[in-house]
Amino acid sequence: MIEIVDTERCTGCDICVRVCPTNVFDTSGVADGAPSIARQDDCQTCFMCELYCPEDALYVAPRTIAGAGGDAVATLAGSYRQAIGWGRGQRSSAADDASYELLSRAH
Repeated sequence: MIEIVDTERCTGCDICVRVCPTNVFDTSGVADGAPSIARQDDCQTCFMCELYCPEDALYVAPRTIAGAGGDAVATLAGSYRQAIGWGRGQRSSAADDASYELLSRAH
């Protein structure tokens, strides 16, 4: 479930708002700022918002963290994105896939 929108990291690009399949975020009343989590119970924990956030300003918890303080959870922002290799400074692993090489030769 979406837990954190780090307002200090967020640049207001609203990519998370556009990729969310269940319309969890709200931007009304926010001018060039971080979107708010308006419908947290609608979150399907798909991680799309965290994956596409270029600033690592979001944290989606795979399970609810009972009793975790905001600071403890905020340090995890972007951790899923980093774990799968979408973090800054990481090389795409798609080029290592044999099918990628075959398709690049075909085109």
